[in-house]
Amino acid sequence: MPWRREFRDRLLISIDPFHGVPLSLVERAVSTRKAELRDQKRGRGRAHDEVWCVFDVDSHPNMREAVQKAEDNGICLAISNPCIELWFILHFEDQTAHISRHKAQSRSAELLGCKKNLSREAVDLLYSRFDDASQRARDLDIKHKGDGSPPRSNPSSGVWALIESIRA
Repeated sequence: MPWRREFRDRLLISIDPFHGVPLSLVERAVSTRKAELRDQKRGRGRAHDEVWCVFDVDSHPNMREAVQKAEDNGICLAISNPCIELWFILHFEDQTAHISRHKAQSRSAELLGCKKNLSREAVDLLYSRFDDASQRARDLDIKHKGDGSPPRSNPSSGVWALIESIRA
């Protein structure tokens, strides 16, 4: 992860290997955050400044509950709708119309030459095109707000906010 290497002298990024549905991810993040804050109060280390959950909308149950629980507990979210592959697509082109998960996965693989397990070349390509992807994702947020669709509607991705937080 280039961002991790580039900013390692200024921040500590920890990636939890836990995988699960969004509500499980958020519950784990809330638990971890509370434990870190408790330990920090007792003089045992320092809590992370931010805790993020990254997940797809797909067809996961309890999505609203996961989002609400995250918001209630100070957990930041980077949600891609329908899936992370939309974020990859936005590095190359606009995607303003609704897109299925399968179509997004297929298009992403065409553009990157690999699937979700990114090659080194794909990571470098995404890294070099971040600014374009970030602007396209922000434009989607503006589009959804302007046409009255709910936040995080298909298509949308909040991964840009996570990366901007790292860069800041």
